[in-house]
Amino acid sequence: MTVYTDLKPNFANPEDWTLATVLRTHAADTPDASCLLAPEEDVEFTYAEALLEAEKIAGAWDAAGAERGDRVVIMALNSSRLVLSWWATAVGGTVQVPVNTNYEGEFLRHQLDVVNARWAVIDDAFAERFVALGDKARGIEKFWLIDTGRLDDALATLRDAGFAAAPWDELRAGTPLSAPAPRAQDLGAIFFTSGTTGPSKGVAMPHSQLYFFAQSVVSLTRLTADDRYLTTTPLFHGNAQFMAVFPALVAGASAVIRPKFSASRWIDHVRDSGVTVTNFVGVMMDFAWKQAPRDNDLDNKLRCVYAAPIASTIAEEFKTRYGIETFVNAFGLTETSAPILSPYGVDIPPGAAGLQASDWFDVRLVDPETDREVEVGEVGELVVRPVSPWTCSMGYYGMPEKTVEAWRNLWFHTGDALRKDHDGWYYFVDRYKDALRRRGENISSYEVEQVVLAHPAVVECAVIGVPADVEAGEDEVLAAVVVNQQVDAAELLAFCDGRIPAFARPRFVRVVTELPKTPSEKVRKSVLRDEGITVDTFDATATPAEPASAH
Repeated sequence: MTVYTDLKPNFANPEDWTLATVLRTHAADTPDASCLLAPEEDVEFTYAEALLEAEKIAGAWDAAGAERGDRVVIMALNSSRLVLSWWATAVGGTVQVPVNTNYEGEFLRHQLDVVNARWAVIDDAFAERFVALGDKARGIEKFWLIDTGRLDDALATLRDAGFAAAPWDELRAGTPLSAPAPRAQDLGAIFFTSGTTGPSKGVAMPHSQLYFFAQSVVSLTRLTADDRYLTTTPLFHGNAQFMAVFPALVAGASAVIRPKFSASRWIDHVRDSGVTVTNFVGVMMDFAWKQAPRDNDLDNKLRCVYAAPIASTIAEEFKTRYGIETFVNAFGLTETSAPILSPYGVDIPPGAAGLQASDWFDVRLVDPETDREVEVGEVGELVVRPVSPWTCSMGYYGMPEKTVEAWRNLWFHTGDALRKDHDGWYYFVDRYKDALRRRGENISSYEVEQVVLAHPAVVECAVIGVPADVEAGEDEVLAAVVVNQQVDAAELLAFCDGRIPAFARPRFVRVVTELPKTPSEKVRKSVLRDEGITVDTFDATATPAEPASAH
């Protein structure tokens, strides 16, 4: 059985697995090498410049009274100022708490309650959200505001409400802090999960785990100092931070950040910045593919795309169209790092996530009711435990009962249904709570969604089960779709014929203006299930469909 054996740390000593050590090492060895580019801001930092900026920010916090272990909320859209603030937490030993920029009200209050932050770096546009929380935000002793065009009004809003606030640019006037790097096992960040049910949980990530996550991507993409890695995903998510920007640091490469993903301009951004590696999340790959081909699509330096997931139905054509050498994939969670990785340059079986990184993780697929291992080829819940210390999270911050629940029988239970073939490849099937069963067969909503998304008119898709035979635990399949042009529901179902098994073919199609989502853009399938079969839902067993309009 094949396993993944390519993961060899760039920094051999695990005690050096901190962003502070990585940044200082490259600043000493290659001070003038390009480190961070933000083209929309027209700024570029060398490693020496980036380190100095981070140390000045950390010094300003130190002068304000910040202590090691203090939590620093960072709520900002992608910018170099966000990145430098993040790096300052790593250099100074404070704890980064990235907050989703869509959060307000109870979502924001919950996270502040959990982490008890003393300091905050926010875009000026978000000041009123904290003021609206009143006493619930009083634990924050001072705000530093990033100027996005409304700085004076935002400062006045906070100060009038009794909060201490200053422009972010004042941090750059701090005296550089040259304190020792935090220990690898010290808490480095708290990233909140955004589960579709229940309050979000703060994943306590040590510096070592953050490094190891990044190192996994260096291995996946074969990243070197000659590369430029572009990310357009939000930096409040781990995918952008420790699976894009931090890997560039580990390799001594250049990180390129953009404010957001643009399907129509994606390849231009790749070309303009000389990008060699980039990442896709969710439907980004499909959105890029559905842009009209251009004569200069091949005019770029892109060699590798880390896609989660790889849209296997278009992957080969995508590589040919843009001249890409390879796609790579991984499967992991904020809590566990990535225990499943795909080797560079190999033919990945369609739908496969990767192979077990057996030098670093124990992995099993188990019956979720008994925790006993299932047979090869059978679907089971992925459970994980680390071989090396501090490569997984420290638990859920302030929620010990949730930590114990997740680490049942000394294995972390992911809640994800996977299967493994006889060659060792792992395949994501579904979240267990999203699993469907029809005609005695288990159905992966994810796999059905990928087929429906391949239709050129479909922009987004969520597949759910609606009850058919309650006693037998049977479902009928419903596909909720967002479309960009008029399309007939029967045509969509005909498109599925021959692409997925008959038992997995949706019976119901519902065209919606948008899918219900959490603030971090995860589809809330529970809402769709509660809504069930609506009056505008097409039933393939009933009368022919009227054309569905684009919304």
